[in-house]
Amino acid sequence: MANLLETIVEAIDDKKGQNIISLDLTELDGAIAEHFVITSADSNVQVGAIADGVEEAVEKMLKRRVIRVEGKQVGEWVVMDYGEIMVHIFQTEKRDFYALEDLWADADLTRYQFDE
Repeated sequence: MANLLETIVEAIDDKKGQNIISLDLTELDGAIAEHFVITSADSNVQVGAIADGVEEAVEKMLKRRVIRVEGKQVGEWVVMDYGEIMVHIFQTEKRDFYALEDLWADADLTRYQFDE
């Protein structure tokens, strides 16, 4: 049975999310979640599609609902809260601007590569 992190990453890949990473925040003081999953998309439409895909996959496979979703109306940066995992879906230029990977540079980073 798939776990939450795997399900989220696979759902992002299914919707062609780019540069998918996860940050393990479990060893960092003051972290608001155990993991951040971060990905990029080319447009606000794709940002929304990735968010919808994650939500649908997690509900279908794990019978879990997202606690809170912010940013879908604009589609530049969507944040999905699953409690222990926060999913950040950015338009590429917004991801470069906010640079969450740099803000949490002490976290262990996993980069996901998928065959096309």
